[in-house]
Amino acid sequence: MIRSAVAGIGSYVPPKVVTNDDLARLMTTSDEWIQSRTGIRERRFAEEGVKCSDLAAEACRNALSDAGMTPADLDFLIFATLSPDHHFPGTGCYLQPKLGTGPIGCLDVRNQCTGFLYALTVADALIRAGVYKNILVVGAEVHSSALDFSDRGRDVAVLFGDGAAAVVLSPSSEPDRGVLYTELHADGRFARALYLDIWDISKKPYVTPETAATQDIWPQMDGKTVFKHAVSRLSEAIQHTLSVNGLSVDDIKYVIPHQANMRINQMVAQKLGFPEEKFLHNMQRYGNTTAASIPLLLDEAYRTGMIQRGDLLLLAAFGSGFTWGTALVRW
Repeated sequence: MIRSAVAGIGSYVPPKVVTNDDLARLMTTSDEWIQSRTGIRERRFAEEGVKCSDLAAEACRNALSDAGMTPADLDFLIFATLSPDHHFPGTGCYLQPKLGTGPIGCLDVRNQCTGFLYALTVADALIRAGVYKNILVVGAEVHSSALDFSDRGRDVAVLFGDGAAAVVLSPSSEPDRGVLYTELHADGRFARALYLDIWDISKKPYVTPETAATQDIWPQMDGKTVFKHAVSRLSEAIQHTLSVNGLSVDDIKYVIPHQANMRINQMVAQKLGFPEEKFLHNMQRYGNTTAASIPLLLDEAYRTGMIQRGDLLLLAAFGSGFTWGTALVRW
C-alpha cells in the first residue's frame, strides 16, 4: 500500500526578535505577566513589505533542498494560512511564481491553527489515491501586521509571531513509514470565540472609513472559552487516536503540539499521562505561529537530532473555528 512520507522539511523565521519587554513599551504588560500565562518569551516579526508568501518561499526552498528536489519536481502545492497576502486570490498563487514551479495546482487551506493538519490530510489522501506524487505543504503567517498593540488588544497581541515551515510529501512503499493516520474535527458553534470580523461580506459596503475606528479590524478572542475547549478537545482527540490505533503513551516518541499556550499543552500532557519531556515546545522563542507552528517545531526537532528515522510522532492542534485534529507520522 502506498503511503505518503516526509521527503524533506524546512522552515524560516524573520530575523527581527521582539521580546516581552519590547511589547511592555507599547502596552501595559510585563515579561512576567506574559510568561506566567503563556510560556512565551519572544517572537519574530517580519519587516514592513514582507508578505506571507515571502516567508513561505524561504521555508519551501529549504524543504526542497532537504528533499534533494527542485521546484520542477513538484506536482501540487497546499498553502495553510490565516494571514494571506491579499483577500484573494489564494496565497498559493502568489507563492507559485516565487518558487518557479510552473503551472501546478495550488490550494489554500484556511483552518487557522489546525491548518497544517488539514493540509497534511489532503496531501496524504491525494498521494494515496495516486493523483499526485510530490506535494509541497506549507504553513506560513505574518500576524504582526494585524495585531492591536494597545491595552485594548493586549491579550491577543502578546501571543502571536511570524514564521513559516514546509514539508514535501512523497509516496513511500514502506508499510510502517509516513503518515499513518489523521483525524479532523470542527465545531462551528464556537466560531465567534476567536475571530476577525473585518471581512464581513454582508456589509454594504463591507469596509467604510468608520471601520478603522472599531474593534472589527482586530482579532477578538474569548480566552477562557478557547482555553477550556482546547484542553478538552485535544485530550479527547489524542486519546482517541491512541485507542483506535492500538497505541499507548509509551509508543509515542514525541507529541508535536500546536504552540499556542504552554499551560494548555502541559494540562493536556498531565491529563493523558504523558511525561512532560514527550510534549515538545518552542513557543518560548516564536510565540503562536498558527499554521506554521507544528511544522516549525517539527523542523527544529529534526535539525537538532531529536527525531530519528523510525520514531513515531503524534501531531495535534486546536484553533479558531473551533477546529482540531491529530496525525500519526512515522519518521
